[in-house]
Amino acid sequence: MEVIHELSDWRTKVPSVSQLTRRLRGHIENAFFDVWVKGEISNLKKPSSGHLYFNLKDTHAQLRAVMFRNAFSKLKFDLKDGMEILLHGTLTIYEARGDYQIVADSAEPVGVGALQMAFEQLKQKLQAEGLFDPKHKKPLPTLPTRIGIITSPTGAAVKDILNVLQRRFSNREIFILPTNVQGEKAAPEIVAAIQNAQDWNHSHPDRAIEVLIIGRGGGSLEDLWPFNEEIVARAIFACPIPTLSAVGHEIDVTISDFVADLRAPTPSAAAELVIPRKEDLIQLVETQQSRMTTIFKKHLIQVRLHLSHLSSRLVDPKERIQQMKEKFLNLESKLISVFVYRLNLLKHRLETQAGLLHTLSPLQVLSRGYSLTLSEKNQIIRSTHDVKEGEKIITQVSDGRFYAEVLPNPDKSS
Repeated sequence: MEVIHELSDWRTKVPSVSQLTRRLRGHIENAFFDVWVKGEISNLKKPSSGHLYFNLKDTHAQLRAVMFRNAFSKLKFDLKDGMEILLHGTLTIYEARGDYQIVADSAEPVGVGALQMAFEQLKQKLQAEGLFDPKHKKPLPTLPTRIGIITSPTGAAVKDILNVLQRRFSNREIFILPTNVQGEKAAPEIVAAIQNAQDWNHSHPDRAIEVLIIGRGGGSLEDLWPFNEEIVARAIFACPIPTLSAVGHEIDVTISDFVADLRAPTPSAAAELVIPRKEDLIQLVETQQSRMTTIFKKHLIQVRLHLSHLSSRLVDPKERIQQMKEKFLNLESKLISVFVYRLNLLKHRLETQAGLLHTLSPLQVLSRGYSLTLSEKNQIIRSTHDVKEGEKIITQVSDGRFYAEVLPNPDKSS
């Protein structure tokens, strides 16, 4: 009886399937909590929950995998059947089926970086939708009066752009729409700046921004990534204002470059494309004047030859032909005078406009000793009520910026 009793105690300690599976799960998760595995994606499914379920396989085996929505939303590229990837996560057991699987938290494509893969996927997607089609490209204005710049207010790009514009045509009105140009906040801020420019034009049609320069200086692919985000690309495509993408150096190419109306290899080159040199414009007018004069003279010579030919063939109406010649010569003289007068008038108007607009330049105002005080968020300070004690402020003068801190008002203390 005692042996039977001992056998009965042993059997009562046998674990259930759930208990055994849970123990196995604990051992597996402890031993394989941080693993990488390489394989090909197959049977990919994405239900309404937003989670991903798929198999990772090679020629001899397969492994179930799940990537929950939170982890999947952080991937820069899309997972697809047939894609070979490196998958990172924790091995575990799905107790309801008794299957072992990997709960993935990140993935990398084999043979190419995640960002490069995301770039190619988005490029193919937007190209298929027609966002790169030349028929959607808007021409830039020939000589815009008001120019918007979407970039970092403290970066080298904005300084390069302003320097070029100042040298070429110092009387342009410049709107700086400040944003971050790298990091997670950059893309939504760039989109907001593009919308702000459109809102300004809607509320100020008489001072509408005529062209937008969007960009930043050079950097790594990670640094330039905000200009490869889909929300930025779609905002640029939908913008009714002509846009010019100026991101990085000449060798850098972003999705924004493909969607914008024009791509500039550098921020400085963008300013050169937007505003031609004043000397070049004057030379262009003079060249056109010379060409038109030459064409007009050639036409007159042809008419003279034609009249001479008719005169030689006619005998009786010589007097009438002579009258026509005199009338023609008189008309020729008047046409030349009017033509020269109109060209000189257009040239004078161009020079007058340049002089008048010079007084509108914010940089010109600063050069006379004025300054512009901004908050840390680059908002103009118009009143003492706009700042608080201890707050950092920025003062813009003609040749740069300096920073200060608001001190207590001695008048209030007394």
